Amino acid sequence: MPQNQGPGVRRRVLASALTQLREEAGLDFDDVVENLGYSKSKISRIESAYTGVSIVDTRALAELYGATPEKTAWLLRLAKVAKKRGWWHVYGDVLFDWFSEYVVLESEAVAIDTFEIDLIPGLFQTPAYARWVMRARTPDATDEVLHKRVELRQTRQRRVEDGSLSVWAILDEATLHRLVGGRDVHEEQLVHLLKLAELPNVTLQVLPFGKGQHMAMGTAFTLLKFVDFPSVVYIDNLTGGLYLDEAPEVERYSLVLDHLRATALDPQESVALIRRVIGNL
Repeated sequence: MPQNQGPGVRRRVLASALTQLREEAGLDFDDVVENLGYSKSKISRIESAYTGVSIVDTRALAELYGATPEKTAWLLRLAKVAKKRGWWHVYGDVLFDWFSEYVVLESEAVAIDTFEIDLIPGLFQTPAYARWVMRARTPDATDEVLHKRVELRQTRQRRVEDGSLSVWAILDEATLHRLVGGRDVHEEQLVHLLKLAELPNVTLQVLPFGKGQHMAMGTAFTLLKFVDFPSVVYIDNLTGGLYLDEAPEVERYSLVLDHLRATALDPQESVALIRRVIGNL
């Protein structure tokens, strides 16, 4: 299992595996209640990954469901790792509750496809640009809180820099023209984009104004892809975040991404456009 994966996705994989084993064994919740004495709500919480599963419960469920020794050993390893806290725990005091899940998912993803309308993606933001964005969204935040949030964003960016996370970003041309933090900060940000575009794990495209209407007008979103778990779509808003994981929903957003990729400038043309914008500042 990839080392970048954290407890969140492993807990969901464990929950899915236990659910599958139960169904293959032809058992329902009543059977588990009768044999193990668990409440139906406990079983539901386990199978929905709402709560973690102890090693003792994992072993008991695997035995009841008739799992092979090899399968049981794998389940127990998942249960053990799923109890560990991720690196992001130290930023819990400055993380919005609704964004914590995104940080977990992002930390476990192997690839991310994202479309932005008027904002450089967080994984690509310079510290100065990020600070101005955060100050605009939370004007009442203290300097200490902003500093820690910027630090968290920089920590998240390390996986892009070390190549362990692939990112395909499609940016509306508006992102290149909005002067976040003033001309100097904005120019530094655009130059940073050019450096990122050189990385083998980064694909950067710009959707120019001249292309007119497109399938994602008014909606920025991110598609997170995993090794052992289905893809998840994340949509950000001012007061929370929306997570979509139903297959038809994910397929729809994947189709939109394909449309955007085909409509946007190719990576070389996109870099050329960024250079022209920098030259005109």
